[in-house]
Amino acid sequence: MSHEYRATVRWNRDGATFSDNRYSRGHHWSFDCGIEVLASASPSVVPLPLSREDAVDPEEAFVAAVSSCHMLTFLSIAAKKRFVIDSYVDQALGIMTPNEKGKLYVSKVTLDPVIEFSGDKMPTPEQIADLHHLAHQECFIANSVITEIVVAGIPSH
Repeated sequence: MSHEYRATVRWNRDGATFSDNRYSRGHHWSFDCGIEVLASASPSVVPLPLSREDAVDPEEAFVAAVSSCHMLTFLSIAAKKRFVIDSYVDQALGIMTPNEKGKLYVSKVTLDPVIEFSGDKMPTPEQIADLHHLAHQECFIANSVITEIVVAGIPSH
């Protein structure tokens, strides 16, 4: 079984010279649900005013996608095991470093979720670690990338 996912990425020169490399990196992402997101190169990669501080950059979106996929998978597994989760907040962090060819890539994403459980059945720390390991194994995004993904405070198997 396969699934398709689509996004439209739209950029316009808006009169900039372009060939001098001093054009805006601001652009828009559109998704099939009608949502449009203002996007840009990161100001840490392309200095202002050629980038936009008020936009999502691809690296942030990547970190958010990894975090979101892990969270959604974690929630699903926890629900199937009859745990109740009231909230899940992750302050995820991506680190970009050069690879062996000297090219920058997001080499590591650290997930640091704070999860609030409730109800009669409360998981042990070991069960929470197991939920994270299962979520990582089943996360579509984690299975699609070479980036190291770790969950803070959870030992790896």
